[in-house]
Amino acid sequence: MARDDRSTYPFSAIVGQDALRTALLINAVDPRVGGVLIRGQKGTAKSTAVRALRWVLPDIEVVEGCRFSCDPSKVADLCPECCSRAGEGLLPRERRRPRLVDLPISATEDRVVGTIDLEQALKHGERRFEAGLLADANRGLLYVDEVNLLDDHLVDTLLDSAAGGVNVVEREGVRFEHPARFSLVGTMNPEEGELRPQLLDRFGLCVDVEGIADPAERVEILKRRRAFEDDPVGFSRAWQ
Repeated sequence: MARDDRSTYPFSAIVGQDALRTALLINAVDPRVGGVLIRGQKGTAKSTAVRALRWVLPDIEVVEGCRFSCDPSKVADLCPECCSRAGEGLLPRERRRPRLVDLPISATEDRVVGTIDLEQALKHGERRFEAGLLADANRGLLYVDEVNLLDDHLVDTLLDSAAGGVNVVEREGVRFEHPARFSLVGTMNPEEGELRPQLLDRFGLCVDVEGIADPAERVEILKRRRAFEDDPVGFSRAWQ
């Protein structure tokens, strides 16, 4: 299994937090669940579990070179660029691991949804679309750490795209549409502020996680973490 063993802690080696792991796996099996919101204090393995989930997922088949990771077997869902290539009989395939896309708190709307190059459209009549994070996350995972600190309109945009499976960008009468089917995962620390109830209700699953208090389990966490830092490759192989 090709992976970066130096930085990603194995999903199966996480101690406890059964509800957290189950919620992530449910959303991975069927993204139509509507995303997962994970609430808890620091040190409860929220980010560790999300980043490790990618390596549990099976490889996917994509159109080689497609920036939207289109599925070559689903012609009806191809992006405009792949539709054009399909007409010419040019749809090379490759298999790879689904992407995990981090959405930074400082991201702008154009960085998230993408933007249309109006100068190119007006001067040359070509629709050149500058892809955003939603394009990168198609058929993968979109992770928003501290989602409660993200602008509300961006959270709305993410939830709309996750629910509809498509991202539509319109600028000055120019329109571009591409598939945006991804598993949305948000994490937050309630001590830093809550999410608006209207947004909270739109996540399919919400999990509250707490720190582990049992001394034996805390010792086991430290042992596993130390073993991972000492030999990441060997540790990951043991938990594969």
